[in-house]
Parts: sequence; C-alpha cells; structure tokens
Amino acid sequence: MKARTRTLIAAALVLGIASGPVVAHAAPVPVPAGVTAPLAPAPPNAVVLERAIAGLGAGHRDATAALVRVGGTSGSWRGSSGVADIVTGRAAVEEGRFRAGSVTKAFTAAVVLQLAAEGRVDLDRPVRWYLPGTVPDSYGAVTVRQLLNHTSGIPAADGPGDSFEAQWEHRFDVTDPHDQIADALAKEREFAPGTAQHYLNINYTVLGVLVEKVTGTSYEEAVGRRILRPLGLRQTSFPSRTQTRIHGPHNRGYQAIARADGSRELRDVTEWNSSDRWAAGDIISTTADLERFTKALFSGRVVPAAQLEEMFTVPAVKNIADGKDATMTAGLSRVVLPDGTVAWGKSGGRHGYNTGIGATRDLSRTVVYSVNSTNAKGEDTNPVVQGIVMAAFAE
Repeated sequence: MKARTRTLIAAALVLGIASGPVVAHAAPVPVPAGVTAPLAPAPPNAVVLERAIAGLGAGHRDATAALVRVGGTSGSWRGSSGVADIVTGRAAVEEGRFRAGSVTKAFTAAVVLQLAAEGRVDLDRPVRWYLPGTVPDSYGAVTVRQLLNHTSGIPAADGPGDSFEAQWEHRFDVTDPHDQIADALAKEREFAPGTAQHYLNINYTVLGVLVEKVTGTSYEEAVGRRILRPLGLRQTSFPSRTQTRIHGPHNRGYQAIARADGSRELRDVTEWNSSDRWAAGDIISTTADLERFTKALFSGRVVPAAQLEEMFTVPAVKNIADGKDATMTAGLSRVVLPDGTVAWGKSGGRHGYNTGIGATRDLSRTVVYSVNSTNAKGEDTNPVVQGIVMAAFAE
C-alpha cells in the first residue's frame, strides 16, 4: 500500500478516529478446510505497530498510554504501551476500560436502525411525530434520518465554553438531555433540513430521547438489551447520570497544562461527569469489546442488511464547516482512497482519552485503539493516533 494511501486512511479514521513496555501479540486467522482464502492484505505489520506505540508515558509529549487491536482476514495483532498512571509508573492495563466518546454514536445509530427494521421508527418521518413539541415548525420537517446523518440543521446547545479550563470548572455538572434539546431548539436553525451537514452531538441527544420514547425504557437499557448483552460486551457500560469515575481496571487520563515557567503539568482528568454527552458520547468500553462490536456490526449481526446501508450511505450535501463533500453517515464516516478502496470508522474524544474503531467494509482489515492523549480535545490529530492508524494499514 502506498504511503499516500495509508495517510488518507489515517486521516479518515482519526477524524470520524516515562515509557512503559510494549506488549504485543500476533496470530494468523485460519481458513477452514475446503474453503479458498479470499484475497486479503498482508498480515498486520507487528514491527511498525510496535514502533507506533513505543515510548509512551509521563515523559511523552502526546500520550501516556495506548491500547490497540488490529484484525482482519489476514491475521490479528494487539498491543499496549505506556503507564496506567504517572504516579506509580506501573504498566498500562491492556484490557483496561476507557471513555470511548463519540464512538457511542455508532451504538445509538444501530439501535435506531433496529427500530426502523422493526417498523417502529420511520426514518423519513418528522421527529416531531415521535417527540411532539420539540422541533419548532420554523425548522421545517426535520426527519429521523437527518438526525442520524447530521443534516438536521439543529444548532449545538450552549455549554460552559470551549476552553479546557472552562470545562474543567464544570466537570462535575450534571446535564439533562431535555434541557440541552430545549436550549438548542430555542435558537434559529443553521440551515434548511437536508441541505448541508454539520457534525454535532445535539443530533444524537435527540435520538437518545427518541429511543426512550419509542421503547418505553431508558436509553441505556435499550442499548444494553439490544446490543451489549446479545454480543456479550460485558466490559461496556454507560455511566449513571451522576457517575464521575471509571469503574473497573483502567488507565488514568491526563491533560497537559502549560505553566508560566514554560514547563507543563499533567492534570488528572480521569474523573469527569459525562452526562452532557449521553447518547452522543458517554459510553465506557474496552478495545476487545469494541473490536467485537465492529465485526458484528459490519457483518450484519447487529443491524439488518437493508437498514445497515444507512451506515454506509453518505448524504449528497456539503459540510457546513469547510464546504467539502459530506463524509458522515448514520453513526460512521467514510473515506474513498485513490485506488478506490473505501474505509469506514468512528472516532471519539473525551479529556484524557482518544478512541477509534475502523474497518474496510469486507472486514479484511479492522482497527480499534484507545490512546491516553495529553490533549484529547485538541484541534490537531494526536500524532500517536495517526501513527497507529497508519501502522494498522501498513504492509
């Protein structure tokens, strides 16, 4: 695979995706007797992958730890590097739990699409049909599909501010999704529904409330009953509205803060209330669980084939932020490579944690990562994340 191709894959998956020892494992995928092996990429390049996550820890500029799983038809690899915490310096917990951020949207979209397959939700029906009194008439007929693919035109709800310090001061605030929706919909729409794309959490906050209305249960229970328990994702959960800790083994997250003397502080940001993200970004998981979910999702074992197409269909509109063609779908994002190959994935960022899932649609290559980034919400892609994704698709 050419270097430019690998770089484009990395860019897509990171968008949409003191040192500790590297722990790595590789294994071939057996082909059943009598079955011809499909054409597949070379096995995961263990040397390149190990190099991508080497040297992480308190002294590393960009990350204190990383957990990675790469799989596909040609083989698999998993590894970890860095430290679980900078105080003791103990090795990173390879099976540790972490905040997966906006990867949550893939789970939310899957539940909505399941409801569509059951005839309980019509993707082309206006949202106000399910949630009367929410979307103002002035917005037009915002549909469920437009929430899924971020073409609703609903603006973001107000928050404490974009700066880290502003968010730090409000890190234990408890946010009600209904208040967020009311705040957002009290504003003028950004654009006519279906005419542009703007990736915003508010779309999935509304979908979370819609799931509760249609199923008659909590959003968390709906995801648990429909996805987590059937797939055996025992290490994946949603925090309670007031929960601030990550229960179970985990690697602590840190944010780099510049001091007046030019040095930096690594502030522990592990404990944080994520109720402001809810159905858009508060899931907690592991790389093993997310890998299982990715494979099940892409293979049609989570969402029926007809509805699954929504997750691989990009609306024919422009992105309002940069004027380029839209890339987001229902829960995923897409990139088309120069050789015609298409990769799909979803990334997420919470302070202290960058997470991503990605794959080719035929599952010939999959990648899941959790990186304890020291600037997880920064505008630029974390170099460790980019290195992991490039290494995952390297030959």
